[in-house]
Amino acid sequence: MDLVQLAFYVFAAAAVASAAAVITVRSPVHAALFLVLTFFSVACTWLVAGAEFLGIVLILVYVGAVMVLFMFVVMMIDIDLGPLRKNFVRYLPVGVVVAGVMLAEIVTLIGVKARMIPFEMNAAAGDVPNTTWLARTLFTQFLLPFETAAVILTVAVIAAVMLTLRRREGVKQQDPGEQARVRASDRLRMVKVDAVVTRPGDRNANGEAME
Repeated sequence: MDLVQLAFYVFAAAAVASAAAVITVRSPVHAALFLVLTFFSVACTWLVAGAEFLGIVLILVYVGAVMVLFMFVVMMIDIDLGPLRKNFVRYLPVGVVVAGVMLAEIVTLIGVKARMIPFEMNAAAGDVPNTTWLARTLFTQFLLPFETAAVILTVAVIAAVMLTLRRREGVKQQDPGEQARVRASDRLRMVKVDAVVTRPGDRNANGEAME
């Protein structure tokens, strides 16, 4: 086993361990940090395997964009954010560990790529670029798994939206259908009031003189 394969197995083991931590830790902040480490470790495995396009896209899209959406979900669910803000320092050790592992993976990846020889798992076959090879393989051999994953993700998005729209006591809810069916007469009522003409010396209901 050479250095390249050893690095690949180390990155894969780190990805599996951090993925297990995502679903076992109780704190949503810790889960988000371990999820970042999972994405980064998987990206390192792709870079070692020669699929640079997949590795860079995984970091840019998932670590840079999808994690922001996950944090929005964490903010939307019923979590008391007061203790999270108050005890922010207690999340620092986990953040330092995640940052340290990511730094070690970056240094290892740089060293491996510097002395790397052609790897057996290289995605590029011959002179075909990675993007071309990926597109041909994804939409020919793996078309059914690709479409299945798209359906699963769509169902997950719909389920997440339905969970956030569930009715709870003490929370105001909006009904878009009722808002669209509203009419002007439901919001505005014209009232006709007869004009009252008063003259000096007239008295009101209390018997007081009106000016």
